[in-house]
Amino acid sequence: MNANSLRGTLLVTVAYALVGASFTANSLLGDYPYAGGQALRYGAACLLLLPLLGRGGLAPLRALGAAQWARLAVLAAVGMVGFNLAVLAAERTAEPAVPGVLVGCAPVVVAVLVPLLEGRRPSRPVLHGALLVAAGAFTVQGWGRTDLAGLSYSVGALAGEVGFTVLAVPVLRPLGPKLLTAVVCGLAAVESALIGLVVDGGAFLRMPTPVEAGALVWQAALATVVGFVLFYMGVQRIGMERATLFTGAIPVAAALTAVLVSAGGFGLPQAAGSVLVAAGAALGTGLFTRARTGRSAAAVEDHARDESRVVAHGDMTAAGQP
Repeated sequence: MNANSLRGTLLVTVAYALVGASFTANSLLGDYPYAGGQALRYGAACLLLLPLLGRGGLAPLRALGAAQWARLAVLAAVGMVGFNLAVLAAERTAEPAVPGVLVGCAPVVVAVLVPLLEGRRPSRPVLHGALLVAAGAFTVQGWGRTDLAGLSYSVGALAGEVGFTVLAVPVLRPLGPKLLTAVVCGLAAVESALIGLVVDGGAFLRMPTPVEAGALVWQAALATVVGFVLFYMGVQRIGMERATLFTGAIPVAAALTAVLVSAGGFGLPQAAGSVLVAAGAALGTGLFTRARTGRSAAAVEDHARDESRVVAHGDMTAAGQP
């Protein structure tokens, strides 16, 4: 694994750890209107990102066509608003571990789906690593009580997680991590507000308590702004298939942070599952293998003249490069 791939791995790991910690923050928002909370979270995240874009940071939006705007709207609706709705609905009749385990299968789906969409065969190391990550997520969380509705909504949560990654691939190149995150957060805030107005009317927003305010700040600033931007930066370096392998960091981080708020424990199953997650991620990213050329088969390289900051595989010629 070269230095660039290692940076990408660290970026994605931190991103998923922050998202996993936000699951614990969700437990502190049980009494806050769902749609209003999501509107505040994503709206605040969008506003926090705008100053970071710099002068002319919104210029790439002018080049987007109707199809790309539609993709961004679907990405926000499916991968953000829909994902959270599905998890919330699943937990009404299923224990939290059920949607957690299903979401933990996202690396397996992405490892198969992305190559098929690109007209190539799935990578065996990535697929085998994804299976280990899914097994690790199951070990960390276990399996809980559920019914058909809870299981169906959990599958919907899995679809949302896969959509969040797969739908972002074509728009990451023209927009970059910061602008992409700002746009989808803005769209998700509008979509959440519309749902809140339809479902709860004017009561979809209220003044949060200090604890709720702290949870919303965590979700907006760290889990969304920092987490999403780091994730897309990591994707540029190691690719979507390998980046999704680190989904297993979500249940591990959730278990660790649950201990901090006395909402759970971290015992032998959690430790064993964490080892499986780490082993699967290492296998899928090529840490256990040595390429004949002296670099990982998963290695990607940045090119200094590539202004879009999108990487090219080491064996490919980047645009404008000899």
